[in-house]
Amino acid sequence: MGRQSVFGEPRTKAKMATIDIHDLSGAKVGTLELADEIFGAVNEDLLWEAVKHYRAGQHQGTHATKARWQVSGSGKKLWKQKGTGRARIGSIRSPLWRHGGTVHGPQPRSYDYAFPRKKLMGALRSALAAKLADGKLIVVNTLALKQPKTKPFRAALDALQVDRDRAGGGGGDREEPEPGAERAQHRRTRTGAR
Repeated sequence: MGRQSVFGEPRTKAKMATIDIHDLSGAKVGTLELADEIFGAVNEDLLWEAVKHYRAGQHQGTHATKARWQVSGSGKKLWKQKGTGRARIGSIRSPLWRHGGTVHGPQPRSYDYAFPRKKLMGALRSALAAKLADGKLIVVNTLALKQPKTKPFRAALDALQVDRDRAGGGGGDREEPEPGAERAQHRRTRTGAR
C-alpha cells in the first residue's frame, strides 16, 4: 500500500517534464527530467510582485529640492513689521516667494524594500516555468570554451539558436531606424494621427 498524505488521499508521484540537453555545437546529448513542483505552474501575480520589487531597487532616488534654510538669500527682514500697508514678511527665502524654498519637497532616498525570500524563490520558479512553456529554456551540458573570446561564444549561441536580443548580442543584423522616425511615430501616437 502506498504512502498517504495528511488528508488521507494516496500520494501520487509528481509528473515529470523532460527537456533536451545540448552541447555548444547544438547537438542533442541527452534528456533531463524536470520536477513538476518547480516547472508545473506560473504564478503571474508573484512574478509581477518580483518585477515591481526589482524595479523599485533600480530607482535611483536622487531627486532633491532646497528647503528655505538651503536657498541662497539674505536673512534680513525686508521691511518693518507694521505701518507699511504691506503683508508682514520675515525672509526673502519664504516658500511663498519666487526663488524661495520648497515645502516638503522630495529628498534623496532609497525606494528599495524588503521582499520575502520565499516569494522571490517562488517568482524564480514561475519565471522558469514560463520560459519552459514558451519553449525558450535551453539546457547546455557545459559552457567550457577553448578560448575566452566573443567569436566562439557567439558561434555557440547561434548553434543553439538563441535570439541575439535576448542573449545581449546586440545589433548585428538589426536595422537602425532613420533619424527622426521615432519622434514622428511618437507624434502620431500622441495626436492620434495615422
